[in-house]
Amino acid sequence: MPTGTAIRDAREQLFDAAERVLRRDGPSALTSRAVTTEAGCAKGVLHRHFADFDAFLAELVLDRIGRIDNQAAALRNSAGTGTVADNLTGALTDLFGTVAVAIVGLVTSRDDLRARLRQTTPTGIPVLTEATAMIGSYLTTERELGRIAADADVDTLAPTLIGTGHMLFADRKGAPPEGGAVHKVVTTVIAGVVQEPRP
Repeated sequence: MPTGTAIRDAREQLFDAAERVLRRDGPSALTSRAVTTEAGCAKGVLHRHFADFDAFLAELVLDRIGRIDNQAAALRNSAGTGTVADNLTGALTDLFGTVAVAIVGLVTSRDDLRARLRQTTPTGIPVLTEATAMIGSYLTTERELGRIAADADVDTLAPTLIGTGHMLFADRKGAPPEGGAVHKVVTTVIAGVVQEPRP
């Protein structure tokens, strides 16, 4: 494999390669060699950009958590528009239709990685914790707008939606759930608190 060719955006290329390996083969197949082979670069490229493989994995997870932050802003901005159920269905599908499910499997399967991530996510499971905060923030905004009940227990609803969404998408080898299945779960979970008119 040639090693003299400069690689543009090496970090992102390596992250994308890791995602492909994770999606296709699962967390146990994710090695530095698998990542660099998938990225089409020499193994040394990874070690030039990261102290070790666990550092690479931690940065990968943090990068993907950053994407949840962007999604959270978009979801908050959707408050008051469309329907609460549709907004939540879209958010869960966007979240778990990406590499998030595989990242959760990666984090739970590697003790050293989890220990590193404790510095930024001291409790809970990284990715799921941030996703729960995203849903909670959105529900709080909708509660303030009067589209869900003033006494809605957001701190229970948010993890319920994330946990159920994760379970729907968790079968890596199967086809992702259809939008209708996700929507049904969402409407069931929020049925008792929705205040908006039914279509």
